[in-house]
Amino acid sequence: MAITIAELQKKKEAGEKLTMVTTYDATFAQLVEAAGIDMILIGDSLGNVMQGRGSTLGVTVDNMIYHTQCVLRGCSSPLVVVDMPFGSYQVCDDEGVRNGIRILKESGGHAVKIEGGARVVNLVKRLVDAGVPVMGHLGLTPQSVHTMSGYHVQGKSDDAAETMYQDALALEAAGAFSVVLECVPRSLAKRIQDALHIPVIGIGAGPDVAGQVLVIQDLLGMSYGKKSKFVRHYASLADVITHALKDYASCVKDGSFPSDQESYH
Repeated sequence: MAITIAELQKKKEAGEKLTMVTTYDATFAQLVEAAGIDMILIGDSLGNVMQGRGSTLGVTVDNMIYHTQCVLRGCSSPLVVVDMPFGSYQVCDDEGVRNGIRILKESGGHAVKIEGGARVVNLVKRLVDAGVPVMGHLGLTPQSVHTMSGYHVQGKSDDAAETMYQDALALEAAGAFSVVLECVPRSLAKRIQDALHIPVIGIGAGPDVAGQVLVIQDLLGMSYGKKSKFVRHYASLADVITHALKDYASCVKDGSFPSDQESYH
């Protein structure tokens, strides 16, 4: 049985740091569960990581449902949170409620995550009232990458910091059970966490919040590109995997794979 929102809150109140990993398939979900991670996020970052897109904007509700179903075939213990993708709630709150309910019903996930502050507060309240748990997301919100003119640290000016602070308070008041802060100055993230009763999950928001989230491919070092400042590589699997594939290709070409022991008789 998956960890509950109430259990996450108790961990936060006891001072136990919460762990969250973004992943998209059953194989990695099994490994995340075996490691004892508290939460899995099926992020719309699958547009970048799994689909090779330049942004998250092309990801659909059907994509999110499919990948969540895959994840849930590989785990049962973590709380599974599903991103509501771009276009699924921006037109009107009624559509957002319909899509939030659909995502939970068809994917089997336990909660949804929504980007935005004051503009989504009413939707958060309506979803929670309808029985859909909601995690908020403030700071760098990738669905707004074009209006933000790229990927930059958010909340650096006094006005921007105050707006984000008020947005966080409003999301909690609307019923959100947690808020993600992405690419936010450490001091602002601490101020927000100190003001909220619910857990703040950071990604590029410093160590003073209740928990952290990273994409599994990032923390495992599975790409050769430049890593973001907030990413720590806990392994260098890009090299390991590339070498393994080269060894496989070499063995096939020289005839040493499959061997007689690897053949049926």
